Amino acid sequence: MQPETTLLRDIDHRFADFICRIATRPTDGLRDAALSLSSAVGQGHTCINLAEGCQGGWTEQRAEELRASGAVGMPGEKAPLILDGEGRLYLYRYWRYERDLAELLREKAGLQLEIDRVLLADGINRLFGPPQGGDTDWQRVAAAAAVRSGVSVISGGPGTGKTSTVARIMALLLEQGGERPVRIALAAPTGKAAARLGESIRGAKDRLAVSEEVRGRIPDEVMTIHRLLGVIPNSTRFRHNAGNLLPFDVVIVDEASMVALPLMAKLVAAMAARSRLILLGDRDQLASVEAGAVLGDICDTGRVHRFSSSFRQFAAGVTGEGFTPDETDPDPGPLADSVIIFRKNYRFGTDSGIGRLSRLVNEGDGVGALSLLRGAGSSGVSWRETPSVEALPQALAQRVLSGYHHYLEQDDPAAALAAFDRFRILSAVRDGRYGVGGLNHAVERILSAARLIDGGRRWYRGRPVMITVNDYSVRLFNGDVGIALPDPETVGGLAVFFPSPEGGVRKLSPLRLPPHETAFAMTVHKSQGSEFAAVLLVIPPFEAPVLTRELLYTGITRARTEVELWCGEDIFRRAVSRRIERRSGLREALWGSPRGGDGP
Repeated sequence: MQPETTLLRDIDHRFADFICRIATRPTDGLRDAALSLSSAVGQGHTCINLAEGCQGGWTEQRAEELRASGAVGMPGEKAPLILDGEGRLYLYRYWRYERDLAELLREKAGLQLEIDRVLLADGINRLFGPPQGGDTDWQRVAAAAAVRSGVSVISGGPGTGKTSTVARIMALLLEQGGERPVRIALAAPTGKAAARLGESIRGAKDRLAVSEEVRGRIPDEVMTIHRLLGVIPNSTRFRHNAGNLLPFDVVIVDEASMVALPLMAKLVAAMAARSRLILLGDRDQLASVEAGAVLGDICDTGRVHRFSSSFRQFAAGVTGEGFTPDETDPDPGPLADSVIIFRKNYRFGTDSGIGRLSRLVNEGDGVGALSLLRGAGSSGVSWRETPSVEALPQALAQRVLSGYHHYLEQDDPAAALAAFDRFRILSAVRDGRYGVGGLNHAVERILSAARLIDGGRRWYRGRPVMITVNDYSVRLFNGDVGIALPDPETVGGLAVFFPSPEGGVRKLSPLRLPPHETAFAMTVHKSQGSEFAAVLLVIPPFEAPVLTRELLYTGITRARTEVELWCGEDIFRRAVSRRIERRSGLREALWGSPRGGDGP
């Protein structure tokens, strides 16, 4: 198997050299396999399938050659690399993460938890309203599934009601607990996502039809997953693990599509056997930056699974919702009753251009999406070819001035932060004139020329910054955004103000900030967990591996009311036709071999 040399890094060669040094019988085949595996992990895969890359196909002879090297073991053995019976080659730790996570999720899905069905039915009718007939209300079904199962997944795009549903689920779980305390933890992968979930829960729980006693017990403090598990400085381990379990009966994780395999595996391993795990996220969004596509694998994205007859009877009994016969499977997978997909959008109406465009992109209909973009009068969406490098500054000027002048006119930090989130420039790439670095420099030049900022200084009034690493000493996390504003109490006259998880704002001296970058423009990956009133999505006028359907969908759905897309037609069509396919064995471990019909 010969790896793609264009994707190889220095670290890949070093890793392959290391594997050959520790092998008792190194071969060229072992080195090629190690090179490919290291490169693949760097691209987000958890393994490689050697059968796909071998000329003449995969053979047991080649498998024996690798296993005889002394560096490759079989599943269950302790070796630097693991080769399973399907020809998938792993780093040992990723094989172990996949195996442990799959086992724990299957165990949780099979839990038989005690439920007061009469109380649950009353609670669902009170919190969601009585059944309306017609199409199935999947929010009601999701609530029933979350109370019944040890693991449940609620997947849907922005505006489908995931957060309001989980607030009601927490109320139902507290009511089921009666006088017994039900300890609930809320978590998200980034500080920004945690803050947004907390705000949403605080707004939602005040409207719930529950007793004041139950309302007061619904938590709204949200932690990052790292903080929940307890970071050990200078270590990849956490304080909470299989030997020191989390003290919670329920763990709810928002923006689960952003959670990489290692972190999800460590989180689930740190949960008690009978505790509930509830995952919220959009299975169609970009996967995590690190290895794995965990939410997509758990949802078995792209294939349809039907409920068991026992779940259908249970859900119909407590929700009053009807199910068609083809929604039942006599032989479902172990997670079939745990995954509920929300498709009804309460934010984007039928006339919303953003809603229609995101659906067409998600369905892979590039022709239809381009037709919508070209059409006059599509509410909330506009399109143009990406400008040339020479024309880029002039093309940006009007959007930058209209999008950013509001927050620069604010003196109050809270008002400035709120106004800044009305507009954002998103880019598909980091580097170059069309990447976040080049776009941020261009924005600073435009605002300086308009005398809205003093761009000749590193720190100027109005500079927006985004934190790029987690720093628990100052309680700032990857993705947190702050703005530099005058502050007479700070040396130098400027402080950087951030939203506080408890509400309001807090400030830090620029000298105390962990690594950060200017944030007029940000990558689509970094925008996950955020929403803006208006978005300018810039796609470079050249092919790049990151240009996929998921990237376009994620960028478009960051906007609430308006999205402007700069992209060439051919590049757009090719991106819509290209899906992220991360190699892993988790999906098969959870669902078995591909079965069922094709899904959306």
